[in-house]
Amino acid sequence: LTLQSLGKLEEAVASYHKALALKPDYAEAHSNLGVVLHDLGQPNEAAASYRTALELKPDFPEAHNNLGNALQGLGKLEEAVGSYRKALAIKPDFAEAHNNLGNVLTDLGKLDGAVASFQKAIDFKPDYAEAHSNLSNALRALERLDEAVTHCKKALSIKPDYAEAHNNLGNALKGLGKPEEAVASYRKALGLKPDYAVARSNL
Repeated sequence: LTLQSLGKLEEAVASYHKALALKPDYAEAHSNLGVVLHDLGQPNEAAASYRTALELKPDFPEAHNNLGNALQGLGKLEEAVGSYRKALAIKPDFAEAHNNLGNVLTDLGKLDGAVASFQKAIDFKPDYAEAHSNLSNALRALERLDEAVTHCKKALSIKPDYAEAHNNLGNALKGLGKPEEAVASYRKALGLKPDYAVARSNL
């Protein structure tokens, strides 16, 4: 994925198309093409690539996970849940899929399920900063504010420059009636990401 890492996404698409012209049954290339198309903001096309990969290789957990991401982007949340669950049935220790499932369950308002999914992601990958931050959000929505603060601080101990976690910490502190500490967290988020509209609106 060298071309992708350089941001040359269109070139990466062309490269995968060439590979698939030579080997149309190359499931990994279909899945990787889907990742690039998703990054280009083409979730429908990405979903089609992931589905082709899965027709060729039904037990491909990464493709199920990626299809879930595309479906989430398309607002097809229940279908996304199904894709993440398929990924996890094949690969139960797939931390990223547990985290992604937690995000969709959060969007669906199924917060207890989301908390359980984020916790599983952390169980399998304790230094998973994003899962700690996402867990914090779900806990805050459940008014479990002290736990929310704990997980945000854990996320920031792993990834100190994580603007979203600073913002989430601010939200939890605000909920605990600590406005000055909350403002400090929002300012840290904005220092790291000056165009972060959510943190600016929280100030």
